[in-house]
Amino acid sequence: MRIPTATYRIQFHAGFKFEAAKQIVAYLSELGITDLYASPIFKARKGSTHGYDVVDSNVLNPELGTPEEFAALRSELQAKNMGWVQDIVPNHMAYDSENLLLMDVLENGQDSDYFDYFDINWEHHYENLKGRVLAPLMGSFYGEALENGEIQLSYDESGLSVNYYSSKLPVRIESYAKFITHNLGHLARELGGKQHPDFVKFLGILYLIKNVPSETKGKERYDQIAFVKGLVWELYINNPAVKDFIDKNIEFFNGEKGNPESFNSLDSLLSEQFYRLSFWKVGAEEINYRRFFTVNELISVKVEEIKVFHKNHALIFQMVEEGKFTGLRIDHIDGLYDPTEYLTRLREKTGDTYISVEKILEQKENLPEYWPIQGTSGYDYLIYVNGIFCQRENEEKFSEIYSRFTRLNAPYEQLFYDKKRLIVERNLAGDVDNLAQLLKTVSGQSRHGNDFTRFGLQKALSEVLALFPVYRTYINQEGLRESDRFYIKEVMEKAKQQVPPLVKELNFIEKLLLLEEEENLTTEQKELRRHFVMKLQQMTSPLMAKGIEDTLFYVYNRLISLNEVGGNPGEFGISIADFHEFNQKQQEIWPHKMNATATHDTKRGEDVRARINVISEIPEEWEKQVKAWSEINKSKKKKLKNRMVPDVNDEYFFYQTLVGTYPFEDIKDTDFNERMKNFVIKAVREAKVHTAWLRPDSDYEDAYMAFVDAVLEDEQFIKEMLPFQKMVAQYGIFNSLSQTLLKATASGVPDVYQGTEFWDLSHVDPDNRRPVDFDLRISVLRDIKEKAQKDIPNLIGELLSTREDARIKLFLSNRVLEARKENRELFQAGDYLPLEVTGKFKDNVVAFARKYGDKVAIALTPLFLTSVVQPGEDPLGEAVWNDTRIELPPGMPSVWKDAIAAQTIQANGKVLIGEAFRHFPVALLIN
Repeated sequence: MRIPTATYRIQFHAGFKFEAAKQIVAYLSELGITDLYASPIFKARKGSTHGYDVVDSNVLNPELGTPEEFAALRSELQAKNMGWVQDIVPNHMAYDSENLLLMDVLENGQDSDYFDYFDINWEHHYENLKGRVLAPLMGSFYGEALENGEIQLSYDESGLSVNYYSSKLPVRIESYAKFITHNLGHLARELGGKQHPDFVKFLGILYLIKNVPSETKGKERYDQIAFVKGLVWELYINNPAVKDFIDKNIEFFNGEKGNPESFNSLDSLLSEQFYRLSFWKVGAEEINYRRFFTVNELISVKVEEIKVFHKNHALIFQMVEEGKFTGLRIDHIDGLYDPTEYLTRLREKTGDTYISVEKILEQKENLPEYWPIQGTSGYDYLIYVNGIFCQRENEEKFSEIYSRFTRLNAPYEQLFYDKKRLIVERNLAGDVDNLAQLLKTVSGQSRHGNDFTRFGLQKALSEVLALFPVYRTYINQEGLRESDRFYIKEVMEKAKQQVPPLVKELNFIEKLLLLEEEENLTTEQKELRRHFVMKLQQMTSPLMAKGIEDTLFYVYNRLISLNEVGGNPGEFGISIADFHEFNQKQQEIWPHKMNATATHDTKRGEDVRARINVISEIPEEWEKQVKAWSEINKSKKKKLKNRMVPDVNDEYFFYQTLVGTYPFEDIKDTDFNERMKNFVIKAVREAKVHTAWLRPDSDYEDAYMAFVDAVLEDEQFIKEMLPFQKMVAQYGIFNSLSQTLLKATASGVPDVYQGTEFWDLSHVDPDNRRPVDFDLRISVLRDIKEKAQKDIPNLIGELLSTREDARIKLFLSNRVLEARKENRELFQAGDYLPLEVTGKFKDNVVAFARKYGDKVAIALTPLFLTSVVQPGEDPLGEAVWNDTRIELPPGMPSVWKDAIAAQTIQANGKVLIGEAFRHFPVALLIN
């Protein structure tokens, strides 16, 4: 297996193609990267900026370049001995006209070759969804859209289609009869009688249409449909009378705006289709297909079906076999019906390919050790490394500050439950309803559950879902494991305390989840019960993601650097001891997992978090500043009825964001204001308190954006804010450098998100997918390497004095990644050994060793520097660090070389921090 030494995530899209990536391969290699880590590169919806809305997983995305350009990029990587880790999307595809497999299903229903390809409930309990799939693609109610002429029938060589703006859906062949028979007598007259050859052809077409469903199946049916469509098109282009007849029928079916009755025929034709067009908001409360989270435009795939698995992965497996993909990253593993079975199949097909999964773990939750993979894509590491920069001893002070400013007192645990309940009742109400209906069917098969009502079962089920403490469990056909049992027992106990009147329903659900089956069940009944358990597990992860990541993390704003994917901001930071324990465990079980500090999904840039964490060290100064800013900006708020905009919680969020993202340079003539406004509006919509994606409140949003504009254009405020912000940003630089070193030296594979070798002051997506200036980075790296060969101390002095331009971060990234390359075995297989720090600042240093045979490396980084040096001072030298030192274990070497500053250090059982940090504020000592 090829294990990456360091990966670099590239976001491919029409603005950054294969050819552009080829131009930076040499730079990535020089930086110390060994493997390119690519966003999805398969054919996606036209104009996709991220690639997760796949329309064909077996074709390279033509918007990214030609197969020849892909091959040229791959050759360039091979020339540099670099691998390719590919992000793949097994869970979903785009609900889009370009998705030909889905369009085939919408056109042919159960006769489609792909009828079982997508996760659709064709036997839904709502009558108007039986045998049809919801198509919640419209911006208004169906009746309004229809009578406004927004839904249009059209005809071209591919046949009849239903069009709603850019959406184009096929018409089933049976409905052609309704279309053709309208005013058919007029066509006969225009042609000169019913004996005309072209009219006879029309009658033959009608006969074929009426007999397609009953007489033909499979390929024969497809051939017959193609034959019918071909005949109609041939008549259309060759006979002006036929063309005029079809065009006038199109006009008739499309109705006349202002005349509701004129749309009856189109309404009738639409009612016959294998889909039901609807307002997009309907998807929240009535849905009969599984989506990616709550995104109607992403329809889930039944990859658990073996034929779907093979078809969906055909090109991926070919690329792996040909050595073009040396690793795979699996998107949204928790969305799959049976992740364990999927990964087992994937491993069987891909052999010794490197595999990581996008898996969100709660703190102290373990990745299933029985999965045949190398580990996660790195969110768990992100939470631990970020957490150690939060000053835990100030938790109570920050809780009080937050409460005083916002007047909010609800504990995190209560909000955790409340926000998940909100999603259960609103955004995922339709999904919960479907699950409750399945549960009602199951309970009706048992004498112990026969009297349960669907209402009672849904209420009990909602409680279980809202209280579920982790993203999901992994019960499957092979049974459940002890970890699954632990979480189920925990949630059921809490649910029974929460709703005692539903204890019988909850007991029934608990037995189902624990696979405690009743006697005398038939095989079919047992399978249905297991199916219910599997479907419930598919629900818990999107609920957690939407309720916590995409709601609570924009509501609970005590310290927003902790509000990160996989995080728990209710815990104020992480101890150094827990950080070490986590890394030791990773080295033991998952030594080749990925370590991330920024991804395409993170809520804010890695250096934004590094800055905001500084605030955790200075509670009194922070409160003083926030009060002053709020006073200055009081007049900029707007009163709407009984509320001020923004409310104090959103204002508190804004100030932290401002401190975290304000650039080192001036914001005049930049897009900073627009980026900030876009972010805060996304944040308040996600929070779902004053406005939401489902129910936007334009008054609140407009007033908030006006507030942001007024604040950022107020020179008095900027003058008041900047000294504090700049002070935080300077300390944030040291946090960032520490974070960079820790990621590259801890257990696992460091992953660099595109462009973050410079300062990463991004907001959440799409802001973090802005273009990266690679030309500048290439130039800086070349210059740094040239200067490093001549005089490292002088270069470091220059970089420290100009630290705001980000060259210092690129310098450090390059030095540690190169050291990692040169000592590959040490960092991939070496033991992780926490080191004892003693002396005056023992709590301000993170120190650990990596040891493999006789080779040893020691990583040293500072913490909480506001208590070590004054603003403007560098944390360098023995005068700063006093007697702070590392106590080395017996048998450790006595001579070390710092891979960053290139200085030699003598050690007699201890390393003085002041000596290690003599020239640079972090150190990587290698014997």
